[in-house]
Amino acid sequence: MRDFETIADRVEIEALRGEFTDAVMLRDYDRVASLFTTDGALRIPDIPLDLTGRQQIRAWGDGVPTVVDFLVQTTHAGTIRLDGDTASGRACIQELVRARDDRSGVNFAIYHDRYQRTGDGWKFTERVYEIRYLDTTPLAGTAPGVAAPGPTQRA
Repeated sequence: MRDFETIADRVEIEALRGEFTDAVMLRDYDRVASLFTTDGALRIPDIPLDLTGRQQIRAWGDGVPTVVDFLVQTTHAGTIRLDGDTASGRACIQELVRARDDRSGVNFAIYHDRYQRTGDGWKFTERVYEIRYLDTTPLAGTAPGVAAPGPTQRA
């Protein structure tokens, strides 16, 4: 890193990735959508999910609470490659999730990202989620205020 602009760009992109995780965990899908360019894409091939544009991303968020009981996502530092007003990178993710149908799991994944500098700062132009490890063993714990599954229920 040779100059303050490069450092600032990297800090802003890390903040963007952290903002995404915070917004997803708080189920603030207006904020999630705002982190993308107007034609930005969110893709999760394993679901499969392929959303393009803020409106599709926001609309998807409306349905998440009907499917997901709780989600804890932790973002770990990855890579950032700057190229003027665009950049690419990866962020490593760990998640705990329980669905409303009592399925649950732990996974480790990578977000493959593309970014664009805009008048409002750095935004995602594309975010592709690749699961690298998945454990669907029922989770023993639960979120505070949420009843734990009974002995005959799968977690």
